[in-house]
Amino acid sequence: EYEGDRNSEGERHGFGKARLPNGDTYEGEYEHGLRSGRGTYRFKNGALYTGDYLQNKKHGKGVFFYPDGSKYAGDWVHDQRQGYGEYLYANGDTYTGEWANNKRHGQGTYVYKDTGSKYVGAWVNGSQEGPAELIHLNHRFKGRFLNGKPLGHGKFIFDIGCEQHGEYIQPVQEKDEEEDDEPPLPVEPKWKASGITKLTPWSPHDEEPDP
Repeated sequence: EYEGDRNSEGERHGFGKARLPNGDTYEGEYEHGLRSGRGTYRFKNGALYTGDYLQNKKHGKGVFFYPDGSKYAGDWVHDQRQGYGEYLYANGDTYTGEWANNKRHGQGTYVYKDTGSKYVGAWVNGSQEGPAELIHLNHRFKGRFLNGKPLGHGKFIFDIGCEQHGEYIQPVQEKDEEEDDEPPLPVEPKWKASGITKLTPWSPHDEEPDP
């Protein structure tokens, strides 16, 4: 069902309200029969999008409320979260930063609601990867990450005014002959401290040689 403006060709054009066969509804602007401009789209499952459209796709700025109570507000390109935006997760965590192809990608800050800790740094395809800082209540870690885990040189900075330098090393897995069929369990990188110093200006880009 459609009620609203049409152009001389009879296409939906201008402002209108539509109920789609699947039970979704749209109220907003049309151009030549397609959702284009500002509009609000309500999904039958309780989700809702309000924002910019271009030729039936979410494109521009918009806010999406998901059925689980999470919410994204930011840039869209061809129906994908892309550009800059803020995501509030159902568990109360938040991510604010860059997106590409619906995933956290680029520079961004992720805040863990339960602990108050936050990850500030680089993301690749939704995963914490590259130079970053993990900030906790009274200390922080500065280094590089790979697949959401710290790896390589870094340092812990303590609020009492000192730093512990070192590196995260990926332990080598020992394999039993019989266990060939079993997938290896993920092994956490281990921290190997090399020394304690007073506060120093150092960034992960400085990749320091082994002492």
